[in-house]
Amino acid sequence: MTRYAALLRGIAPSNPNMTNDKLRAVFEGLGFAKVSSVLASGNIVFGADESDVVVLENRIQQALHAELGIGGATIVRSHAELRALLDSDPFPGLTHARSTYLTATFLKDGARSDPGMQSAPEGPGTHIVGYDPVARVFLAVIDNSEQGKASSFMGWLERTYGKDITTRTWLTVQRIVARLEL
Repeated sequence: MTRYAALLRGIAPSNPNMTNDKLRAVFEGLGFAKVSSVLASGNIVFGADESDVVVLENRIQQALHAELGIGGATIVRSHAELRALLDSDPFPGLTHARSTYLTATFLKDGARSDPGMQSAPEGPGTHIVGYDPVARVFLAVIDNSEQGKASSFMGWLERTYGKDITTRTWLTVQRIVARLEL
C-alpha cells in the first residue's frame, strides 16, 4: 500500500460541506486506508493500493463533487515524492516568515512537461526558486509584507496552468510529510 497526500484546491473550512470530517468520510467511503486530515485547508493523507495517480485524482474529485459539491482540483502526490522534495532542501537557509513566505505550487498530473520557467514573472515580491519535476511543483519565495506584491506570479501560474493547481506553504508541506510518516 502506498501513502498519498491529496491537496484539494478551494477548500473553505467555513463551508459546512468542506469540513475535515466530511472530507475524510469521502476518502473512507472510497475504501482508502489510514485517512487523516492535515490542518483545515484541504490536505488529506491516505493509503491506497492504486498506483495510477491520475486515476486516483479523478476518482477522488468525482466523489468530492458528487457527495459534497466540491468542484475544485484534486492533486495527489505520493509520500516518496514529497519526502524527496523535502530532502532536496530547496530553500536552504531561509525561514518561513511574512517577508520570506516559502511556497510550493503543485501542478496537476498531466500538465505540460516544460514548466515554462523562462516566462515566469519575477519581480518585486517574488523570487522563483525553481521547479521540481518529480513532485511537479513550482517553488517560490514571496514577500507578503505588502498586500498584492505576489499577485503577478500567482496570476501567471493560473494563466499558464489553469485552475488545476494548488499552493501550499512550505510549513504545510512539512506537516503533510510528517503526517504521512505516522
